[in-house]
Amino acid sequence: MRYLEASRPFPMPHQASHDGEAREEVAPRSRSVSDLVLHSRLTLPEVPARVRLDWQREVSRHLQLEAGQVEVMPLARTQARWPQYRQCVQAASDWTRGLGLNNLLKESDMALMACRGAGLHHDGGQYGAFAFCNLFLSEDCGLDLHFVATGVRIALGRGTVVLFDTYQPHTVLVRDRARFEASDFSGERDLTQVFLTWELPIGHPQLAHVLGIEWDGRASSVASSPLARP
Repeated sequence: MRYLEASRPFPMPHQASHDGEAREEVAPRSRSVSDLVLHSRLTLPEVPARVRLDWQREVSRHLQLEAGQVEVMPLARTQARWPQYRQCVQAASDWTRGLGLNNLLKESDMALMACRGAGLHHDGGQYGAFAFCNLFLSEDCGLDLHFVATGVRIALGRGTVVLFDTYQPHTVLVRDRARFEASDFSGERDLTQVFLTWELPIGHPQLAHVLGIEWDGRASSVASSPLARP
């Protein structure tokens, strides 16, 4: 079991304080890295053409998204132009509820993102206190999400949903490739994936249970763990 020392205190499961009220413990303890990657394919409404065009304009003109980049998209505009977007959120919420996470998804921060592939990396440095739940909205354009430490490789398309520990190294690459290559994204073919992402707090006891995360008081350096390196 690999343990990572918190560079800042991880939110811990709620415990009762001396006055009987719930308090969130923030002791600087280490935690294990989950090897579990939970995923499924949900039934989602098709994104309307006008919303897809808006995404394309945002990606090409404003974000100027290059190969390997992942950037935030304007969520409010999509919400206003696509009323059925709420069905996507509900589908993801129902899926996580089925995992035993109750309303955790709806209570967590959400963003709309776009990527043109992604080089091998992990997100633990900035988001080590969270797990990511990603719901892909774009049609299948021939990209896979590959978790290199576990060997899990997932085809990305409309309705793909993935829940994983942010310390898990992963890459988004062309389906018939063994690794990410920026040159694969240099042609005219649109290889952009747009997805919703939620930051779920690792300290939530049900999430830690679902991902099999354990807490430990031992000191352990993040840099000493192979999973902690990009």
